[in-house]
Amino acid sequence: MQRSCYLVRRIEFTNGSVLRAMWELFEDGCPNGESAADVGARADHAIDRVRRRAGHVLLFGHRDMLRVMVARWLQFPALEGRRLYLDPASLSALGYDHAPSEPVIRLWNETKT
Repeated sequence: MQRSCYLVRRIEFTNGSVLRAMWELFEDGCPNGESAADVGARADHAIDRVRRRAGHVLLFGHRDMLRVMVARWLQFPALEGRRLYLDPASLSALGYDHAPSEPVIRLWNETKT
């Protein structure tokens, strides 16, 4: 999900009028870029690598990719990452409730103010 794409999309109606609506990264994707499903597959690969490691793992990255990773960690479609707000430079922690079959968010979007 590259940020270097259009900020708005153009919608033309049959009567010739034009409406400019806000562009939505998760809904619209990027021209010539990855779809939400593509990013979800990339997140799944990273999650598989994390789950194979023993002990704690530290990840850092861009906000939107992390939102997708959390959605996939919770076994939701990648598109559901759009519902998870994340501030810059915030801390979050993922883990399990009782077993690896029960993924949870242990800490979300923690910032020092």
